[in-house]
Amino acid sequence: MADLPAMRVDHVGIAVDSIEDAESILFALGCEKIHEERSEYAEFAWATYVLGDASRLELIAPADGSESFLTAFLEENGPGLHHVTLEVANLEAAIEALSEHGVSVVDHAEFDHWGEAFLSPENATGVLFQLMEYDDGYAESRDAGKRLFVRGERL
Repeated sequence: MADLPAMRVDHVGIAVDSIEDAESILFALGCEKIHEERSEYAEFAWATYVLGDASRLELIAPADGSESFLTAFLEENGPGLHHVTLEVANLEAAIEALSEHGVSVVDHAEFDHWGEAFLSPENATGVLFQLMEYDDGYAESRDAGKRLFVRGERL
């Protein structure tokens, strides 16, 4: 059986109707906003908040007038926990090892500076897990730079 590569919790994603309206609770908790950007297809935006040296939260909100997985999620569930992202040192190896354990990946995509895969929430935890591998250039292509990584370094 293939061994799982190194992994760690990268962030918890929270679906909201509006980042601006929702972030006040994160600020009250002592979080610092370090990043915000729109998805490649402008269907949603996400913002990253740090708390201490290793805790990170993400707010994700649909773009005005767009229809996406996120608008459907909010209509069905309302605001709340959307996903838990695990940073992996090697995404392909993680997918292979999980497959050997009978865990299926429901979506897998590669982007310019990262790859991601999702494990269905139809598992015993009920949680959508996102596996994410940061590639060279991810931090350099964003204003927050290496602050986007847990403790400033990717796996």
